[in-house]
Amino acid sequence: MLYTLFKYLLVRPICTIVFRPWVEGEENIPETGGVILAGNHLSAGDTFLLPAMITRQMTFPAKAELFQGRGFKGRILAWFLTGVGQVSMDRSGGRASADGLRPVYEALAGGGVVGIFPEGTRSHDGRLYRGRTGVARLALGARVPVIPVGFFNTEFRRGPFGIPLMKKPGIRIGKPLDFSEHFGSTEGSVYREVTDSVMRAIQELTGQGYVPVYSNSAGAMQIPSDPAPATET
Repeated sequence: MLYTLFKYLLVRPICTIVFRPWVEGEENIPETGGVILAGNHLSAGDTFLLPAMITRQMTFPAKAELFQGRGFKGRILAWFLTGVGQVSMDRSGGRASADGLRPVYEALAGGGVVGIFPEGTRSHDGRLYRGRTGVARLALGARVPVIPVGFFNTEFRRGPFGIPLMKKPGIRIGKPLDFSEHFGSTEGSVYREVTDSVMRAIQELTGQGYVPVYSNSAGAMQIPSDPAPATET
């Protein structure tokens, strides 16, 4: 209820009137059933623009610390995230991170739409970086398809009176990727193969240069772009 209220009375009208985004390919999202939307990540605007502009309710995993409700603002934020159906994800690593994926699995098992950014963080230079295998782990474990998403011009720029604005932002949604032949696999090489396939599909939508290292790796700025993501093992 809270999700619908915020979406249709606040977030979507603001996005539509102020940012005027374009959207292509929403028909590729199935009307029912669990599915992962995996996209490139250009700015914080990606996380609210996509849920605002598509019909189905969407969940973006948020770091677990945001749900701990420390202080007055923290409690308000935790209440809001819970109220709009977002789920926590532990990013501390190891067993905690593995256990922290359980709420995301539950959202997918319940037929939900989960958004994820395989790069793990925003691109600092507009290029597409190597994807982390969490997207494959989720897709194969929950046995759901992955739909690639390309974001365009979602970076915020300083507008009149200092108001942050996007200039002609866009969302391009690709066709579902079927990895059913690998469902249930826990092999690292399979996770990498699936993740690389997802990143190739994203790049085909965006046309971004690809950098075959993780975005937060040292020296990434000096690595030239490849024309397409290489298959890595």
